[in-house]
Amino acid sequence: MTSELLEKARALSPGDQLELVEALWNEIALHDDFPLPTDAQRDELERRLADHDAHPEDTLPWEAAKALALAKLKARSDR
Repeated sequence: MTSELLEKARALSPGDQLELVEALWNEIALHDDFPLPTDAQRDELERRLADHDAHPEDTLPWEAAKALALAKLKARSDR
C-alpha cells in the first residue's frame, strides 16, 4: 500500500473510513485466496464462539453495532 493511499484514507471522515473498510472487507470476502487464521486467531475465535454459545443474548444485530460504532466515532471527532 502506498503512503499516498493511506493518507487519502486518513483524510476521510470516520464514517467514510468505516464505509471504506466495510467495502474493502466485502471485496476481500469474494476471493478464495486470503490466508487462513493463525493458531492464536483460531483459539480466539473458538473462545468467542464458546462465549456466544454460553451467552447468546449478549449480541447486537449488525446494523445496531454499526450505528453504535459510528456514534462513538462521531463523538470522538466532535471533541
